[in-house]
Amino acid sequence: MEEKEFDYINVIPFIDVMLVLLTIVLMTSTFMASGIIPVELPRVVGRHEKVLRTDLVEIDNRGYIYYQGKYINLSGLKSKLKDTPKDTPFLIRADRNIPLQNFVEVLDTIKTMGFRKVSLQTEEFIK
Repeated sequence: MEEKEFDYINVIPFIDVMLVLLTIVLMTSTFMASGIIPVELPRVVGRHEKVLRTDLVEIDNRGYIYYQGKYINLSGLKSKLKDTPKDTPFLIRADRNIPLQNFVEVLDTIKTMGFRKVSLQTEEFIK
């Protein structure tokens, strides 16, 4: 019996798999870049420096607090921060529509725990 030579290779299944993988990568990177918790950031005119690694505290439009992406209340935030080194920088992402008191309570909690490197993430306002 004689074997036939391949005249061509069907690459369509390979292309389909690669497109699915590309879609998954793009969807994942979009969620990582923008964050999963919907927060409408306050706007400022100037640009600010970026910090490479921070602990993230988010406050959504309902006033719920998230530490590193997980829901937490103020007393839970205090207990989580006890073991954190005091030189750790914190980034607060607060929705611009929340009452100011919610933001102040979170900021006060972080500051009274002894942390000094605290910043607020804002959105650049383009006129």
